[in-house]
Amino acid sequence: MEQMNRREFIRTGVSGLAGLSLAGVGVLNAGCTLPAGETFVDRVKLGDSGLTVSRIAMGTGSVGGNKSSNQTRLGMDNFVKLAHHAYERGIRFYDMADSYGSMPFVGEAIQRLPRNSLTLLSKIWTTENGSEGIVPVEQELDRFRKEARTDYFDILLMHCMTDGNWAQTRTYYMDALAKARQDGIVKAVGISSHHIDALNEAATNPWVDVIMARINPFGSKMDGSPDEVNAVLEKAKRNGKGIIAMKVFGEGTHVSDAEREQSIGYVVRETNVHCMTLGLESESQMDDAVERVMKAVRN
Repeated sequence: MEQMNRREFIRTGVSGLAGLSLAGVGVLNAGCTLPAGETFVDRVKLGDSGLTVSRIAMGTGSVGGNKSSNQTRLGMDNFVKLAHHAYERGIRFYDMADSYGSMPFVGEAIQRLPRNSLTLLSKIWTTENGSEGIVPVEQELDRFRKEARTDYFDILLMHCMTDGNWAQTRTYYMDALAKARQDGIVKAVGISSHHIDALNEAATNPWVDVIMARINPFGSKMDGSPDEVNAVLEKAKRNGKGIIAMKVFGEGTHVSDAEREQSIGYVVRETNVHCMTLGLESESQMDDAVERVMKAVRN
């Protein structure tokens, strides 16, 4: 994939950023040896979920919906190259969803990667309990595993919770996912939040292991103001929830050089999150993000 200069990065980021070139197969089999001086993403404990994950997850849902996203629209070959580049930089965490259509792409990408070094997250779309035409969760998870070509998911989230009473309206899914966790089909469960009331519920609900929350310093595409959201995340963190930041660049609305620096510095140093998912679409974007995130960690 052709490398982009800074101006091209910004142009591509504004139009599509939401947030390896392998020298040969041997680099994967040899434990990922990087060139001297190359920055490598570290790993962090994800709350009390029992999982340790790379600080950055490769997001696969930029401008996602209707079974596609900017990442899947790269095409299978380019997606696999990008996913392998992520692995070489230490990103061993792949963030998928049924609605993105990205599970088959990640499934192809991980075939030559050691499964026990990876964290695989996916999301299931839900409806209120008792909705007609509902597909049993067990069947959905069987399909998910076949598409992603894995025996289990490390994290399975109920996608896009938008109200504070989801724990009452989604008991069917919660019970089924709890059983899947008991059966070893998933290791941790939770929600991706799209409303402050949903986030508040997740912060204290004992069913939740992991929360994916929208946060950036600009308040763009968030559940509330940065201070409001961060206060809820502080409560969630005290309760042992693993917290994954999303919309770090405000769905691509804040991708100038200064804004990227501000966003990543804010999320790493000033918020109550453990890691972040970034919807990156090129090796250049990924390399830039890795360097900025790890610089923020060091500082």
